[in-house]
Amino acid sequence: MNIKHLRHRLRRGVARARYGKSLEGAPVLFANAFPKSGTHLLIQILQGFTRLGPAVDSGLPAVVMFDGPTGQPRPLRAILSELARLRPGDIAYGHLHALPEIVAALCRDGVAPFFVYRDPRDVVVSHVHYVTEIETNHVHHAYYRSLPDFDARLRTSILGRPELDAPFPDIRGRFEPYLGWLERPEVCALRFEELIEGQEAAIGRVIEHAAARGFPLPVRVPQAVRALIRGLNPAKSPTFRSGRVGGWRQVFTPEHKRLFKQVAGDLLVRLGYEKDDGW
Repeated sequence: MNIKHLRHRLRRGVARARYGKSLEGAPVLFANAFPKSGTHLLIQILQGFTRLGPAVDSGLPAVVMFDGPTGQPRPLRAILSELARLRPGDIAYGHLHALPEIVAALCRDGVAPFFVYRDPRDVVVSHVHYVTEIETNHVHHAYYRSLPDFDARLRTSILGRPELDAPFPDIRGRFEPYLGWLERPEVCALRFEELIEGQEAAIGRVIEHAAARGFPLPVRVPQAVRALIRGLNPAKSPTFRSGRVGGWRQVFTPEHKRLFKQVAGDLLVRLGYEKDDGW
């Protein structure tokens, strides 16, 4: 952690030498995300701002609600301390619930907050692969490996593990604490699907939001969009697998659909992915 903080200070020193006082007037660019929803793609987009103007890739760890190895909630004071550490022009990211104190920290003047989310059906599929194959230190890794097959693991990612002391609710329970971000005008909310299938328009929204929140854009938006797209390489993400849209259709059985509808209720309708539960 100390090495990352030192790197943060060094990077700010380089940016300060390049941009001078304009760095101190730039907003924090913060990528918030529902887990397994394209976090690293949004980060790469924001990192492209270092090629446009006064912005610093902070290199700091994600600001998160839960401790990875134990699954236990982190103290709110620790989360707020990490957010307070961010300086003007910093680029940072996290997985943060819309608690009043966190909303106040990210929606204040001097911050350009973004929130990316994804079809929860694709989220649960991605979650299975992540916990089972990629993140061996995940609190649920051993349990997922003990399950007999993919179907059983997908059931768990849909239903959660309510029997545990560590919080792991069903997919609706995991998403609900993030819904408040969709109601905040200070936040640019993006669907992962937009970043894949409507990339130019979505990145244009990102740039316009950053500019509206105080980023001094030195070129026209279309030119800035092209500059940011050139820097994208989703496969560089340590958790990248396929980046597919709608992959859930190939793996959901009728039983998975039934279970998902049972616990998710109107979540897909509220997020705009379905018009009703007839999918």
